[in-house]
Amino acid sequence: MDSFQQASPPPTQPLEIRVGFDVALRFPAPTPMIVTLGVHASRVADLLEEDPLQVEPEVPLRLYVDSYGNHCHRLVAPAGVLRLRGSGLVADSGRPDPVLPALKQRPVEELPEEALLFLLASRFCESDLLSPMAWSRFEGGAGGWGRVQAICDFVHEHVRFDYGRSSATKTALQTYESREGVCRDFAHLAIALCRCMNIPARYCTGYLSDIEVPPPHTAMDFHAWFEAYLGDGWHVFDPRNNTPRIGRILIARGRDAADVALTTTFGPSELESFEVWTA
Repeated sequence: MDSFQQASPPPTQPLEIRVGFDVALRFPAPTPMIVTLGVHASRVADLLEEDPLQVEPEVPLRLYVDSYGNHCHRLVAPAGVLRLRGSGLVADSGRPDPVLPALKQRPVEELPEEALLFLLASRFCESDLLSPMAWSRFEGGAGGWGRVQAICDFVHEHVRFDYGRSSATKTALQTYESREGVCRDFAHLAIALCRCMNIPARYCTGYLSDIEVPPPHTAMDFHAWFEAYLGDGWHVFDPRNNTPRIGRILIARGRDAADVALTTTFGPSELESFEVWTA
């Protein structure tokens, strides 16, 4: 199995990537909700065509920035079907995810305060429960980038991808024990293991195209990966694919999936339809 560190994708040219979504939910009664579906503020400068949230039927929208810097909309969904749509055109470098094996792990006492939150156990990343296993497996190997890559290699090989073997409440420990899951489960387990080893790690959700990936392709969907704090900044790792990819477009970051749900409803709802595109 090729590892993230070893892969050498061919050079590419700058790209224009069309991204978008079309989601319909059914509500039995008027229901407050939060929507986090727009391209992240860190990529707004790359938008060649904006991706405004469109809601049918029209309802008042209130934009705010959450605790993690994500742009979110508040609204009240009326009873019946609510349709959420958005589409934008994003300029991308066309370069694969950077691989920087010389980056070192910072001692906890030298980490910036804003990174400390991402060392703690969270709803889906029980680093406290996984710590004994993590230290027994990863303490003796390379530090820094090499340690994070070793964690990604382990998760990639340990967990089998299967759309039918996950749930909205599955945790990192459950993924470790079941050895099955989807991209969010791969990310949660890798995040938890990094935190066990005193490496800050945060969950990311966004678009990921199939550029330079040979067929057969999976159905388009939103994707989950994570960022680890090494050296003086945050860096992308993707234990599900475990190879550098092109055209990764961030939507939101947080401690885990609970912080960056694409839609959060404060009452019952049922998914009617779901479509995502990035090409």
